[in-house]
Amino acid sequence: MIKLLKNLSVYKWIVLSVLGFVFIQSMSDLYLPTLMADIIDKGVVIGNTTYIWKIGGLMLLVAAFGAIASIAASYYSSKAAIGLGRDIRRKVFKHVEQFSLQEFDGFGTASLITRTTNDITQVQQVVIMMLRMVVSAPIMFVGGIIMAVSKDAKLSLVIVLTMPVLVGSVLLILYRGVPLFKTVQKRLDRLNLVLRENLTGIRVIRAFNHEKQEKVRLQKANKDLTDVSIKVNKVMAFLMPVMMLVMNITVVLIIWFGGIRIDGGSMLIGDLMAFIQYVMQIMFALVMASMMFIMVPRAAVSANRINEVLNKKPLSLVEGTKPVDKERGTLEFDHVSFSYPGAEESALSNITFQARSGEITAIIGGTGAGKSTLVNLIPRFYDVTSGTIRVNGVDIREASQDEVRSKIGFVPQKALLFSGTIKENIQFGKQDATQQEIEHAAHIAQAEDFISKMEDGYDAVITQGGSNVSGGQKQRLSIARALVRKPDIYVFDDSFSALDFKTDAKLREALKDETANSTVVIVAQRVSTVADADQIIVLDKGEIVGIGTHQDLLENNSVYREIVESQLSEEEIA
Repeated sequence: MIKLLKNLSVYKWIVLSVLGFVFIQSMSDLYLPTLMADIIDKGVVIGNTTYIWKIGGLMLLVAAFGAIASIAASYYSSKAAIGLGRDIRRKVFKHVEQFSLQEFDGFGTASLITRTTNDITQVQQVVIMMLRMVVSAPIMFVGGIIMAVSKDAKLSLVIVLTMPVLVGSVLLILYRGVPLFKTVQKRLDRLNLVLRENLTGIRVIRAFNHEKQEKVRLQKANKDLTDVSIKVNKVMAFLMPVMMLVMNITVVLIIWFGGIRIDGGSMLIGDLMAFIQYVMQIMFALVMASMMFIMVPRAAVSANRINEVLNKKPLSLVEGTKPVDKERGTLEFDHVSFSYPGAEESALSNITFQARSGEITAIIGGTGAGKSTLVNLIPRFYDVTSGTIRVNGVDIREASQDEVRSKIGFVPQKALLFSGTIKENIQFGKQDATQQEIEHAAHIAQAEDFISKMEDGYDAVITQGGSNVSGGQKQRLSIARALVRKPDIYVFDDSFSALDFKTDAKLREALKDETANSTVVIVAQRVSTVADADQIIVLDKGEIVGIGTHQDLLENNSVYREIVESQLSEEEIA
């Protein structure tokens, strides 16, 4: 919490204003009982109506100042706390943007979203309370004691007797309750996890008839949270009755002993009433303090989760300043090896090949051969363990990531569309793309036909994740997004898998002219997709076991021939 609260330094003047307004409000609250005592002792008892109106007007004025100060304190404390939340959220997002895919895999996307939303909201709420109470509670507590003693020092001994009982009760309840609050947060995380998995995996759950099992799992997580929540609320339910009991006993004792002192002429009626008010203020100051003890542990859990993200140092990706324009449209892997963190074996070993402008380089291999890992190294989603990757003749570590990625049109294995129109999704590849460029890219990507059949055409709305279009349509729009960019290097990571053979063939034919001056890298499982490539790279267990044309590899490479034979008949191979 302390680390996150340092971000409040930006709002130091607002925070100081809040503290000032809270101070004014607290002093107003402390002054009112004294004025009330004067009205009773010097006005009501004597029957001095003029004095009653005079002091009554002053009380209204003081109360008005206190009310204005309270409203201002609430406004500025909210402004500071919400501003803090906005800044932390921006800071977390900016930090997460620097993560490599390795850090993303470590936290998980859903967890990062929860930390950026729910956890930061928890911190915001406790900051609002702290700004109001961190000054108010001590002032009311200390000020109340001073004013009570000033009215009657001997009667203050009642407070000395009852206060330890109240403080001890509060501490005992908090001692039992605070650990339970931490458990509540963990159980809440578990419930969110199960619920998220059920919502995101609903198709798989239904496909395997696992609704009953998942219902039981959710009910268990829900019951665990309910049980611990009930337990903590039972403990905290004792807080208010205990405090009210102690407060009422204290008031009874004050009235009893105060009456004796009034009867003996040692105390005035107004002073007794003011004394009771000050005792109430002291008690409520302790209530406010106890509320802070309840809220802070919950916020501290959230703060720790936020700090985990902020403390995670992204992998140091050294960036250079060289322009990536030495040999346009070339890609070179020079003895590249790569291992995932913590993996016992390398995902890629000693990968060496060249892809030239105007050529199509296809990568094929069995499941787990390292095809997607290889293409993910090109835009530097991961950094190589050893070796060098050159784009346009320049080592990608000697140029900025933005510069490298600006030369690449990347179509991922899982086609992802954003909520918005078809036009906006294609423009994602080039923000200033004209309507003509967008239509041309869609035509090459074989998306023109289904777009024209939509009611709004290029202005048709795509829902989140592209759930209102088919898998093949998503792939074609993803390809159009890369084509509109007109990059030097195209990378298609198994981007034709959802296309039928006819559309696949037409798309590859259209790509030939469009990519005549660019390098094309295609990862595919189908032999028919890679057969016409200028060079085919065969991967097996992270190593290159063959490079050549379809015919050369068919004759000389056993791994490639095995792949071909698994997909084509002898007549088709011939």
